[in-house]
Amino acid sequence: MTRVELPNKLYFKIGEAARLVGVKPYVLRYWETEFSILRPGKTPSRHRLYRRRDVELLLEIKKLLYQEGYTIAGAKKRLKDLHKDDAASRRSVSPTLYRDVLSRLKQDLVSLSRLLNGGDR
Repeated sequence: MTRVELPNKLYFKIGEAARLVGVKPYVLRYWETEFSILRPGKTPSRHRLYRRRDVELLLEIKKLLYQEGYTIAGAKKRLKDLHKDDAASRRSVSPTLYRDVLSRLKQDLVSLSRLLNGGDR
């Protein structure tokens, strides 16, 4: 599968997402009904807006179905397993590490604020 370069955008309309993924819009609408992890936002006029990570997920679904030969059920299970592994690896990071990073970030922001405000006040 060729690597798809996504444009530097936050949101994609269904036609844009379908073009990037290489399927028809009705396929994306069907996948939404089958893959609960896929939930694009909707505008007040009910148009779908796919986030960048939604399009990346669509590309993964297409790869599983079209290239690796998974069934819909198999692809659902595979995605669930992949996301479970990702969540477990995120949980394994020490809360202390987060506190340290946030503390350093806070110090940097305070220093930047002082610098922008003309020194200590």
